[in-house]
Amino acid sequence: MSDKATRDAYGEWLRENGANKAIVVVDADLSASTKTNKFAAIYPERFINVGAAEENLVAFAAGLALGGKKVFASSFAYFQTARAWDQIRNLVAHDILDVQLVASHGGLSCAADGASHQALEDLAITRVIPNLKVLVPCDADETKNTLDVLMEVKGPSYVRLRREKEPILEKNYEYTLGKTEIMRDGSDITITAIGAQVYYALEAANILSDRGIEAEVLNVNTLKPLDKETIIRSAKKTGKVVSTEQHQINGGLGGAVAETLSENYPTPMKILGVNDTFGGSARSSYKLLEEYGLTSEHIAMAAQSLMEKTRR
Repeated sequence: MSDKATRDAYGEWLRENGANKAIVVVDADLSASTKTNKFAAIYPERFINVGAAEENLVAFAAGLALGGKKVFASSFAYFQTARAWDQIRNLVAHDILDVQLVASHGGLSCAADGASHQALEDLAITRVIPNLKVLVPCDADETKNTLDVLMEVKGPSYVRLRREKEPILEKNYEYTLGKTEIMRDGSDITITAIGAQVYYALEAANILSDRGIEAEVLNVNTLKPLDKETIIRSAKKTGKVVSTEQHQINGGLGGAVAETLSENYPTPMKILGVNDTFGGSARSSYKLLEEYGLTSEHIAMAAQSLMEKTRR
């Protein structure tokens, strides 16, 4: 199993597809970190650095899209969504512009930068915006799959990527936008995961299997539009659901799954995420996963606890 950062995959994809003259890349003075510099080095005439001004980043991208360009606009996930939420809502999403907001450093992946740089609210504040797709690939390969599909469809999207290297996972499916994928079959409990947490969910399923519990693992790579059918079908099969994400427990994946099940098939749930607090600083994101209870062992423990609770 090889490792690669999703942001590196993004930079590679831009370099590999940059000959398409419809593509224009806009960055907010962070191209070395978002990896859009790989595109800028080869196609400088279609790369624009607007400076450290995310509001301008999104507004500028909107103007380019109105001119017929396929725009990829990038910054850190927190800055791009929090600072430019107004422009994302009123310009890009309202007018259904062809702007792909590809943000790096999502979740706890920028551990060393601390709370000011950690996007733990971005999924909540993007998934409430009409017309905006919200996509969180599970690894570097799926990042490229996501970008390939976005080249073929119109309209705005928010793609959440991450800083650190992560395992590239084995998959038995062809990526489809809007499709939640079953990464592992199981009959006892469902684990829904998003982004980097898919790997930890799979590891948790291995731990549970050693304890006689077979967990079904769902990769919710498209948070919006949410594949409700697959989630409901899995919940009907197992009767119990754990969700895991590097995000506030309010308004993210767990909230979306709970909303779906409460209306269609009420199911006992446990939502794992950051519990109403800001992030912190650490040498690696794994240290923060330990602090916030998001490691594979934590997921396995939550699953066992939920199973014991529902037996009573």
